[in-house]
Amino acid sequence: MTTSTIKQEQKTNPGVVNFLVGLAIVVVLAFVARWLKLQVYDIKNLGFGIPGKVLEYPIWAALIGLIANYVLKAVKLYEYSKSGFRTELFLKIGLVLLGATISFKVIATAAAGAIIQGVIMVTAVYFFSWWLGGKFGLPDTLRAVMSTAVSICGVSAAIAAAGSVLAKKEEITYVTALVIITALPLMVIAPLLAGAMHMPEPVAGAWFGGNVDTTAAVVGAGTIYGETAQKIASIVKQTQNVLIGVVAFLLALYFTTVVEGKKQKPSAAIIWQRFPKFVLGFIVASLIFTFGWLSKDASSAIAGMKDWAFCLAFVCMGLELSVEGFKKMGWSPVIVYLIVTLFNTLLALGVSWLIFGWLFPASL
Repeated sequence: MTTSTIKQEQKTNPGVVNFLVGLAIVVVLAFVARWLKLQVYDIKNLGFGIPGKVLEYPIWAALIGLIANYVLKAVKLYEYSKSGFRTELFLKIGLVLLGATISFKVIATAAAGAIIQGVIMVTAVYFFSWWLGGKFGLPDTLRAVMSTAVSICGVSAAIAAAGSVLAKKEEITYVTALVIITALPLMVIAPLLAGAMHMPEPVAGAWFGGNVDTTAAVVGAGTIYGETAQKIASIVKQTQNVLIGVVAFLLALYFTTVVEGKKQKPSAAIIWQRFPKFVLGFIVASLIFTFGWLSKDASSAIAGMKDWAFCLAFVCMGLELSVEGFKKMGWSPVIVYLIVTLFNTLLALGVSWLIFGWLFPASL
């Protein structure tokens, strides 16, 4: 086989090689992130009274991912390797593995509060965002994608909403960039604020789950604050994730019958199509753990794999950030998103205290 033939085959079928190169980059960066965490973890004071243990691996992973993002684009290798950057895949693996470390009794205890909080937060934040976007003159499709993203779970919700309302690719890219740009700082700031307010871990976890937009950043904030906070934050956020299907169905119904004026109504199957299936894996893994079907060594190994899966997800989160869409969309959506994020933060703070601090105090 000649060199020209090989090059031609690589051009026509680059998928596997590109994916493996991208995956190798992610794995190496994850190892670097874990190494950096170990270098500062035991330092008692990094300055301003901040202990080294605050700089958990999610922060290092996301930061290194951002740096690699810039470098790969500068040397023209980003497009070649980006198929290996799979935030959603690694995140879902990590969440299923997390289920194998949480007793189902904890999920049952937290579920009631999480459902109430989820319904309150999604409803209030969505309609506030939709209303504010209208005041700023944003297109209906952009309002729908943005409102769904900020009220439920960021990127996954934005993609589901975009499919329901036939949003433009530029709108999806724009909202995705907004989600990541705001989620990364909140992943660090929220635990620091929770610590300053001396929030109990269940309340703090519920606040992270209701406030931070992406599931990855929610897990990161919980990890930084404590093990209990991580578990409650994950349960609360996954409860909101379940609502993706319902919101996608209602959006499709509204846009086809009202905005587009069509008589044909969407099928209820949209709910199942948009339902985050990994939530079922999380519950099954938790049941296996609850019934004692895992040995101590197996549980320890799963906990280690969970942390690595999350670390890979945070690296990809930094790698996948794109700000190119900002130039086309202007500043109005940015202003709307930031105002809604502030509203979301304050509302989640009050709701999490009320539900997990008083009505359904969770204990692990």
